[in-house]
Amino acid sequence: MATRYYTVGKPSIRKDAIPKATGQEKFTCDVVVPGMLYGRILRSPYPHARVKRIDTSRAEGMGAVCITFEDVPKVKYNERIVSVPSATFKDRTVLTNKPLHVGEAIAAVAAETEEKAEKALRAIEVEYEVLEPVFDPIAAMKPGKPSLHDSIIIQDKVVEIKNNIAAKVEISEGDVEKGFREADIVIEGTAKTSRVYHAQLETKSAVVVPEPNGGVTIWTTTQTIHNCRILIGEIFGIPLNKVNVKKISLGGSFGSSIQMNSVLPITVALALKAKKPIKMCTTREEDMYDHCRYPMILKYKLGAKKDGKLVAGEMEVIVDIGAHNIQAYPLLGCTAGWLVSLYKMPNLKFSGKAVYTNKAPACAMQGFGNPQVNFIAQTMMNEVAEKLGLDPIEVELKNYVGLGDVFWGQGPTVRSVIRSCGVEELIKKGSEMIGWKNRGRPEDKKGDIVRGIGMARGFHTSSAGGPMAGEAVDFSGAMIKINEDGTVDVIASLQDMGGGALEAGLKIVAETLGVPLDCVELAPTDTCTSVYDVCLHATRGVYAGGGALKKVAEQVRQKLLEFASRILEVYPHALRIRPDENIKQGIVYAEGIPGKEITVKEVAATARNKNWGTIAAVDSLRQGQCPPAYTVYFVEVEVNKRTGEVKPVRAVIGADCGTVIDPIYAVAQIHGSFYRGLSYVLCEDTKYNRKTGELTNKGLLSGYNILKAEDMPNPDDIQVFFAHTYEDTGPFGAKGIGEAAINPVPAVVANAIYNAIGVWIREMPITPEKVLKALREKGGN
Repeated sequence: MATRYYTVGKPSIRKDAIPKATGQEKFTCDVVVPGMLYGRILRSPYPHARVKRIDTSRAEGMGAVCITFEDVPKVKYNERIVSVPSATFKDRTVLTNKPLHVGEAIAAVAAETEEKAEKALRAIEVEYEVLEPVFDPIAAMKPGKPSLHDSIIIQDKVVEIKNNIAAKVEISEGDVEKGFREADIVIEGTAKTSRVYHAQLETKSAVVVPEPNGGVTIWTTTQTIHNCRILIGEIFGIPLNKVNVKKISLGGSFGSSIQMNSVLPITVALALKAKKPIKMCTTREEDMYDHCRYPMILKYKLGAKKDGKLVAGEMEVIVDIGAHNIQAYPLLGCTAGWLVSLYKMPNLKFSGKAVYTNKAPACAMQGFGNPQVNFIAQTMMNEVAEKLGLDPIEVELKNYVGLGDVFWGQGPTVRSVIRSCGVEELIKKGSEMIGWKNRGRPEDKKGDIVRGIGMARGFHTSSAGGPMAGEAVDFSGAMIKINEDGTVDVIASLQDMGGGALEAGLKIVAETLGVPLDCVELAPTDTCTSVYDVCLHATRGVYAGGGALKKVAEQVRQKLLEFASRILEVYPHALRIRPDENIKQGIVYAEGIPGKEITVKEVAATARNKNWGTIAAVDSLRQGQCPPAYTVYFVEVEVNKRTGEVKPVRAVIGADCGTVIDPIYAVAQIHGSFYRGLSYVLCEDTKYNRKTGELTNKGLLSGYNILKAEDMPNPDDIQVFFAHTYEDTGPFGAKGIGEAAINPVPAVVANAIYNAIGVWIREMPITPEKVLKALREKGGN
C-alpha cells in the first residue's frame, strides 16, 4: 500500500542520526548555564523511618545551599497526570520526613562543583527513628502490619488508606459461575512476574534557571514537557506562563519518564532558594532505586468447551507498587482491559489490588501490565489446547478478539470497535515460516539438549483515545508553518524516546504537504511556544501524535493551495502538490494544464510580498479510536536439561501496524522489543534484602542481570514481516507498533520451553534453577 506515497513507507536516514552518532546531540546532562550550581540529594538509608532531627549547619558552613522537608511546599502530588483528576492518586511531597523506601529523598544541597556538593551532603546530620518495613504485598494487607500511608488525596479530597491497599478494581460481565459449570474443561494457574529495572541509557536529570519574573526555565528528562510544567506550577504556585520547560533529546525511557521525575521539583526548590541556576544529575545507583516495572501475582481460571471455545474466565491480580502510587488505579483498569481484549469470554470476573510496600515505586514500562497478563493468559491458552488434544493455533483463532469486535483499549472506560486486524494473516504466514507442524511433541524429544517451538500473540493500543472521554487524558497538538524559502517548521511537544516517532511524524507532514522530506524540520520547542501534548506513551506516537501532525498539515496545505490558486488562477481543489527532489522544493501544479505550476517557495514569498500572511496552522487532535496493533511471535528455543539453560535460537515475528511509515524503524523497534522481552523473561529482576530494604546488587548496573548481544539469536535467524492492513482512522492508514512488539515475548518463550521439555514455568524470570526444579518435579533425572 505504501508504494503510492512519495515518502511514507520508504526508508530514510534519520535526521538525528549524525548528531547522535557523533556525540553532538544534547541531553539534559549536557546543558550548561552560566553561574549554575550543582545539586545532590540526601537519600534515606532505611526502607521505613521517620526523621527525628536534621542538621544542615555544617553543610551551610561550607557554602552550600540546603533544603529539607521544612523548606518545600507541603503539597501532595502525583508525578503522573495522564489520568483525569478523579483517577489520579496523590501521596508524595517534594521531600519527606518519613521515607518509605531506601533511596527516598529527605534533603538536598547545591554547591559550585559536584565534589563540593557531595562533601556538603555528607556533612548533613540526620537522626532517624527506624520503623518496621513491609516488603511482601500479601503480608502488607494483613491487619496489624505497618501502614505506609494513612491517607492520600484524590481530586482535593482526603481518602483513608486501609491495609496498605492503594487502589482496587473489580469488573464482572455475564455469569462466571454459570460459565464454569457449562465448561467441559476448567484449568487454574498462578503466575509471578519480576520487578524489572528500566535500564534506560539516560538517568534522570534536571537543569532549572530561576527567572527575574519569579518563574523558572527548565530542561529535564521527560516524556511530557507540558505535564511537567503543570505540576511545577501546582506545587510551587507559579503561573504557567512563567514556567517554561524546554524540549530536549531523551536518552531512552521505556516508560520511566511518563511521570515528572522526582529530581525535578527538588531542583526547582533548590533553584528558588539559591536564586541561581541548579543542575542535578542522578547516578545510575540512584536511578535504580527510583523506578521499576510493576511485579504481579496473577491467578487465572479458564473454562472451555471440547472444541476449545472459551466460556468463562476469572483473574485475580495483586500488584506490588512499592512506596508510592504513581499510576496503580489506571494500571488495574488496563490489566482488565488487556485480558478482555485478548480473548472473547462471555462470562468474566476480574479483581485487582495494588499494594504499598517499602520498595522503590513501580511505574509504567513497555506494555503497562500487558506482558504480565499475556504471560499467564497465553500460556494457559496453550495448556487448554494441550489438554484437549488441539493445535494451539486452532484454539487461538477460535477465541481471539478481532475485526468488528469491541476492544477495551486502556481499560473499561476506553472502548472502541476494531476496524483493522491482521491476526489471521500473521498466524498463517508465521506458522509456515517457522515450520509449526514439524515442531514435535515434548515426550518425543530425547537427549540432554532439546529444542521447542512456541507461539504467542499479543497487541497494544495505539493511544488511549476513544469515542468517549474516559479516564485517560489523550490528545496531541502541533503548529506547522511554511517559511519564505519553501521549507517547513514543525513545532510539536511530542517527545521521541529513540524509536523514531518524531521522524515518522516528519514523514507524515512531508507526505501531506507534498514536499521533500529534507524540507521539513523539527523546530526547537518549549512549553511557551507549543500547544499541549499529553505524553509519548501507550504506543501513540505515530497514530495520535502523527494524526495531529497530519490534521495540522492538511490545514497548512489548504492555505497553501488557496494562495497558489490566486497566483495560478486555478481553483484550489484542482491543484496538486508533488515533491521535486532535484530542486528540493514542493511543486504546486494544475493537473493536465501545461505551464500552470509554481514552487512552494514562490507561493510563500509572494504571500509575504503581497501581505497575505504566513502559511501556518495550529490545532489539536484527540483520536476517537485506539486501534490495536498486533504481533504474533514464533520462537524456537534450545533447553539444556542438565544445566537448565534456555537459549533462544530462531524467531519469526509478524506485526500488524497498518501502513508502515518507515520499514527500517519498524523492524528495529521489533528487534529491540524482542531483545528486551527475552531479557525480561529469562533473567531480569531486582531483588531486595528483606532486612535492610537494600537492593542486593546495591543499585549497581554491573550487578544487574540483563541479556547481552551474544545471548541473542543470530540476526539472520530473526525474520520480521508485516500484515497487509490499513487503519482508516490513522495517518495514511498507520497504527502503532512499539509496546505491541514486547507483550507476547515472555509467553512465547514459556510456550517454547513447554514444547521442548513438557513443563509449564510461570514464574519470571525463568532461570536455569527454575527449569531444573520443574524437571525434577516432573520426575525427570
